[in-house]
Amino acid sequence: MLRRFAGALIGALLLIVPAHAQTTVPQALVQEKLIKTYLLTFNDANLTGNYTVLHAKLSKPFRLEFTPEKLKEAFKGFADKEIDLGIIAAKPPVATTEATIDKRGALILRGYFDTTPSRVIYELDFVPSEGEWKPIKLNVSVKAAGG
Repeated sequence: MLRRFAGALIGALLLIVPAHAQTTVPQALVQEKLIKTYLLTFNDANLTGNYTVLHAKLSKPFRLEFTPEKLKEAFKGFADKEIDLGIIAAKPPVATTEATIDKRGALILRGYFDTTPSRVIYELDFVPSEGEWKPIKLNVSVKAAGG
């Protein structure tokens, strides 16, 4: 009887943990992993012209709204200019605001990579999707440092 109760309690705790984890801002190292994973996947899509991998890694609501073809069109400026963001892999992100979780339950990450001659600026929103944080918003720009 005690074993059955302990098993049920552990099962119930496993159901509770994901919900709690989705309302807690991840640690800085996890944030950096999220930022770099999605920006480097974005970079690969722009350099190759193949947006299917990026599309597959997006949150379900994002995937439903944007097909790989729509992503390709939306980020045409990056691809046309052959902008390569690969340097960010060796740089730490610099947060411009504290990471928060908004009223939608989205993890909000804002910042830049201190690259030269231009900065890579990001605005990323992640939502819990299919058991992990996945982007619902992906806004990237490259601007002159200090500009």
